[in-house]
Amino acid sequence: MLKEISRKKCIHVMLVYTGGCNGCDIEVVNCVLSPYYDAEQYNVFLTWNPREADILVVTGCVTKTITASLKKIYEEMPEPKAVVAAGACALMGGVYGNIGADLGTSDFIDGPVKNIIPVDVNVPGCPPRPEDVITGIVKAIPKLLEK
Repeated sequence: MLKEISRKKCIHVMLVYTGGCNGCDIEVVNCVLSPYYDAEQYNVFLTWNPREADILVVTGCVTKTITASLKKIYEEMPEPKAVVAAGACALMGGVYGNIGADLGTSDFIDGPVKNIIPVDVNVPGCPPRPEDVITGIVKAIPKLLEK
């Protein structure tokens, strides 16, 4: 019961960078921590512990070296949980998805994110605007409150 009440009052977002240029990470941290957007005023907090995360925001093209770690982080999150894929790389591999495209494979990416873990909300952009990241997080919240 305490968990359900606290989820209605406070959302913890975990950011996972899975490869790429870091542009999306900067926008996500900007929307949560900067004084301009300040998602913390609405009780949306950034966490680095998957066991207390409600929403996983994944950025990057999902390199082969991070795939197992991403699955482990997802499995460690408590139920119910939601995943937001933010940025062109997370959605389709971005420019990194084209490397090796002439051969039909990529030598270093397993992405997009939906190929690795289930995705609830897609936030397009390269990088996505902070407003769009916040909107994606808000769209994921109803899944946390379902029973």
